[in-house]
Formats: sequence, structure tokens, C-alpha cells
Amino acid sequence: MRVAGRIVAEILELLREKVVPGITTKELDRLAEEQCRKRKVRPAFKGYGGFPFTICSSPNEKVVHGFADDNPLESGDILSIDFGVICEGYYGDSAVTLALGDIDSTKARLMKVTEESLARGIAAAVVGGRLSDISHAVQSYVEAEGFSVVREFVGHGVGRQLHESPQIPNFGPPGQGPRLKAGMTLAIEPMINAGGAEVKILGDGWTAVTLDGKPSAHFEHTVAVTDNGPEILTRI
Repeated sequence: MRVAGRIVAEILELLREKVVPGITTKELDRLAEEQCRKRKVRPAFKGYGGFPFTICSSPNEKVVHGFADDNPLESGDILSIDFGVICEGYYGDSAVTLALGDIDSTKARLMKVTEESLARGIAAAVVGGRLSDISHAVQSYVEAEGFSVVREFVGHGVGRQLHESPQIPNFGPPGQGPRLKAGMTLAIEPMINAGGAEVKILGDGWTAVTLDGKPSAHFEHTVAVTDNGPEILTRI
């Protein structure tokens, strides 16, 4: 799990350097797949349930599961990239939202709050805690900052499968669900909207967009629950 997570982090870092105005998500997708081949790992998403790409690339109002295309990204856009690999039978899964050029203050604050909500969720992933302590840590912070939490998509256990039990909503009261134990590996991933929480799925059957057309941000790490506190596996 550590090796898979580190490879995900390394490839996302390479993608981060390429996310500049004029790049297309198809180019980013090709780069990610090329890096997987170079490291002798398999993309976790390509072919999963029929998903056709190596990365989920979701600019602006797209929330998750966006399809790569040939449209150049522009200054002022934000882009969420969700990416995972399979390494020797184990999965790593992570997501970042990146700014292209100068972005407006709403997008900048949305990104900052979403990333901080992930940090707060991770901090709650401690031995003896309850699963929903993670959920509550995300929701209570995000909503106090005036943003909304997507309900339709949630975090999840991750290990020998991409999506394992338990599901990890980004909302809910604390103190609910299973107790967290050392050795659990969780993909914690707040998806946060600048406007309302509602989303819809586009005609491709995958891409989720905000119903009101306002921007969305997404940050994710694969995290191990340990006796010494949470360990982020998808970090270099």
C-alpha cells in the first residue's frame, strides 16, 4: 500500500507541473498512462466499470469522473484530477484540485477550504474513533465556511480492491459507525461545491457536474490508520 501510494503521489506531482493554460486533459491522461507503464503499474480507473481513461479530469463545475478531452484548459480554470494505480495487487488512490493561472477569489477559497477539510478528516482517522468522526470533521468545517458537501459520492475503504467497505460520507454526526482499528486503509475524499450540494450526471453516464453550474473542488488521500496516528500513503 505504501509503494502504490507513493507512485500515485509521484505521478500526480508530474501532472501538477504540466497543468498550465493551453494543456488538454487528453494530454494529461496520456502522460499519466505513460508514467504507469514506466513504473510497471496498472492504472486503477481505466476499464473500471467501463471507465475509458487513466485519470478522472474534472474542470470547474465538473465534480468527479470527468472524461478527458481535447479542449485546451484556460487561465482562471480549476482542474480536479483523481488518479489511482494497482501495484502488486494493491491500490493507491488520490485526488488534487489545481489552479490554472489567476483564479477568482471564490475558486481560491473553495480549493483552500476543501484541502483543509481533507486534513481535518484525516486527523480524525485515529484508533478507537468512529468512522463518522471523519465525516463530521469534514462537514462541520466546510459548512461553517459557507460551502456545501456533495452527498452522492463518498470516500471508501481501499486495499486489494479500489472500493472496499466501509463507505465514508463527508457528512453526518460524530460517534457513529464502526470503530477505527490499526491497519485499516481508507480513501478520504471531500468533494465540495461553491454553491449548492446538488449534482447531476451528464449523458456519458459518468461525469458529475454541479446542478447550479458553480465550481467544485476535490482532494483525496489514501490513509492508513495506525497506532501512531493517521499515515498518509499518497504523499511523497
